[in-house]
Amino acid sequence: MAILIQDNLLIFIVSNDKFIGIGVLKMQKGFLNPSLMHEEQRALKWFLIMFYLISVVYDLFYYVIFKKYVYNLEPGLPGFGYVYYVLLFALLPLLYLLSKKGKVTSIKYIFIFLFLLLSTINDAVYYLGKNLSDTQIGTGNVVEVFVILFTPMFVNRRFFHFVFLGMVLKYLVIWGLLQSNTVLLPLILYLFVSGIAYVLLKRFQSYLQAFKTSYDEQLRGIVKGVIATIELKDPYTRGHSERVAQYARSLAVATGNYNEDELNSFHYACLLHDIGKVNIPDQILMKPGRLTSEEFEVIKTHPVVGVEAVKKVQGLDQSLDVIKSHHERWDGKGYPDQLKEEEISQLARIVSIADAFDAMTSSRSYRSALPVDEAYKRIIEGKGTQFDPSLVELFQKVYPQWVKFHEEYDWSMNLSYQNE
Repeated sequence: MAILIQDNLLIFIVSNDKFIGIGVLKMQKGFLNPSLMHEEQRALKWFLIMFYLISVVYDLFYYVIFKKYVYNLEPGLPGFGYVYYVLLFALLPLLYLLSKKGKVTSIKYIFIFLFLLLSTINDAVYYLGKNLSDTQIGTGNVVEVFVILFTPMFVNRRFFHFVFLGMVLKYLVIWGLLQSNTVLLPLILYLFVSGIAYVLLKRFQSYLQAFKTSYDEQLRGIVKGVIATIELKDPYTRGHSERVAQYARSLAVATGNYNEDELNSFHYACLLHDIGKVNIPDQILMKPGRLTSEEFEVIKTHPVVGVEAVKKVQGLDQSLDVIKSHHERWDGKGYPDQLKEEEISQLARIVSIADAFDAMTSSRSYRSALPVDEAYKRIIEGKGTQFDPSLVELFQKVYPQWVKFHEEYDWSMNLSYQNE
């Protein structure tokens, strides 16, 4: 059976009551890491093509054609002339080698650094010792305007700052060498163009942020669709994943180890931590009494099944540790791999506490919910055995938040509470 969720974005596949996996279509293709890398390569390629084309055309026109036929001067390139271009074109094999080694994101930084170095030396050689009272410093201005004006095409604020500060530093070095205020005019022009480039960069980032927000909302809808499918098999756990995600997020925040993007990714992991239970037969999952040893062994397969379900889904690959290891114990007596202590990822150890707390404070087909203070007591008792001691201490600090959330949670949709 195939269940289609969120406008053909995700297919949840079950065949003969056996969970097969998840397929992602359309939306996911735009967010594959190889695609992002390809776009970075394309931006870099066009940036370099335009850079070299503008450099050659400008210098050929201004320092050869214009000087010869307009000013009737001896044509020639500034600075150390053709050596500058030999060195500039010699960078291309280095950039190609870096690209082959997968250093695509660092190529633009290396290129700009070497360009600024060569350009600074070239300008110093050309202008040093000259009388600049009636001369305007113009070497490379067009190219420099291009460089800063086209940095927004990478949609990278760090790269913009790198180029901007590097160019300002170049002008300061030239000013220090020449001790001439003629440097101020191209610097003012450069600052003006930099302002335009920064506005463009902010607009590009705003559009991308809006697109990312839309994607996050759709991904959230996909995950909730999967969770709804799980809850169709076990209505008594309705809302469990969302509550665990809420508890776990507050505990993760309390550690101070994660930024907002990591917390958002962790939220999806929490929502999917029990996805492997779709593979558990209903007669075991819904059994009202105590499980046999054989039945419990079947239950213990759900973390591994869950990992197999999502491991190839881009955007959910950061969830694997949480899905697989949230039933591991600090003392190494958990499952499926009997990991212990720091062998278990911190996020999985966080979910372990949140999962246990919600399991105890919500009713199941085989027992009623425990009071929150009893669940609190049992979490404390599990310190150093089932749970990470340091995380239990943080749990004590965030416990009031958990109680408040538990009390304010809308239990009306929970089947177990309706039955009670």
